[in-house]
Amino acid sequence: MKRSWRITLTAAGLTALWIVGFAMAVKPSAQEQPRMTAPINGKTAGEYFKNVTSTPLKGLPVDDFIGAMGVMSAGLGLDCADCHPGAGSDKVDWVFDTAVKKRARQMVEMVATINRTTFGGAQRVTCWTCHHGRMIPATSIALNALYDVPNGELDDQVQADPEQPPVTEVLDKYIAAMGGAQRLGTLRNYVATGESIGFGGFGGVANFAMYGESPNKKATLITFKDFPDRDPSFWAVNGTTGWIQTPRALLQDYELVGGELDGQRFEAQLGFPGTIKTALNNWRIGFRRVIDDKAYLTVQGSGPRGFLATLYFDPDTYLIKRMVRYVPSPAGRVLTQIDFGDYRDVNGIKFPFEYNFYWLDGRFTAKIKDIKINQQIPAERFGRLRKVN
Repeated sequence: MKRSWRITLTAAGLTALWIVGFAMAVKPSAQEQPRMTAPINGKTAGEYFKNVTSTPLKGLPVDDFIGAMGVMSAGLGLDCADCHPGAGSDKVDWVFDTAVKKRARQMVEMVATINRTTFGGAQRVTCWTCHHGRMIPATSIALNALYDVPNGELDDQVQADPEQPPVTEVLDKYIAAMGGAQRLGTLRNYVATGESIGFGGFGGVANFAMYGESPNKKATLITFKDFPDRDPSFWAVNGTTGWIQTPRALLQDYELVGGELDGQRFEAQLGFPGTIKTALNNWRIGFRRVIDDKAYLTVQGSGPRGFLATLYFDPDTYLIKRMVRYVPSPAGRVLTQIDFGDYRDVNGIKFPFEYNFYWLDGRFTAKIKDIKINQQIPAERFGRLRKVN
């Protein structure tokens, strides 16, 4: 959990979920410092938060609004305190309209207008398009950069490459590499336990547990053994509804109803490789992309409400190296990335034993010590975690 919000985005890996606090411009006064302990029941950002007035943002579900705040912050290289006085302290004023916040409202309206009037409603312009992590967009190129390495930024949407193998071939080889369709068809659930390590050692070494049940249930629980006074962090989806609990944030416990629910559901489906072909629609293969000096097969699929996910397959093993999922927002897509490694055999099925999680407000590594499959998992494991101190 982020303790001082005056940290640049470059060092944001030391944080956990500061975006949640960034969004908490709610009706109680700043002095009360409310702690949310119940889901928000599908309210829009404009209904729930006191001072969300811009048209593109106020109609968003609260979970999608939180993601949009992260996109805006990352696009400009800012943190919460740059818009909200005292953020990170007990004297924060979420409601007060600073000059930066007023300008941010103007900018998000401008972006929406450009996309609507120039690109027929398609999102071609975002905060990142101009700002690239700067408060004031650059207007001229640095000439040494002109003759340096090519721009390495990647398009969100994969452009088809006819030179690559058919998508069905790649997915079939992935299924075979993970254990084969017949054996994968016997996988009903799994329980993976180990440790999570915060980026840079932040938060110490914590206990990590991940539960999955076919076809689309998943729960991830982190308990901080080095900080016994800290409540767990928890993400869960039961197939139709999801929850996030981040007890050190101001918005502690909330229900997923928007694009983040689509993302969590897809991650749950990815835990059952035999069903990958039906997890998304409109699968397509693009130009290979490089990770650590190796070119990976790049496959992308589409989901509901503009959801996208890109999978990077190792061309030698056909195992997945990386997953990047994209949830739409008016400020730009909200990204979540998981890197997979250290695949091992468990009863004839391959599982990654190392995960590196990245999102707009943090990153951490999970190292798995044990995986059990086809165990009895209580249904409530995939529901909201009840205890919040």
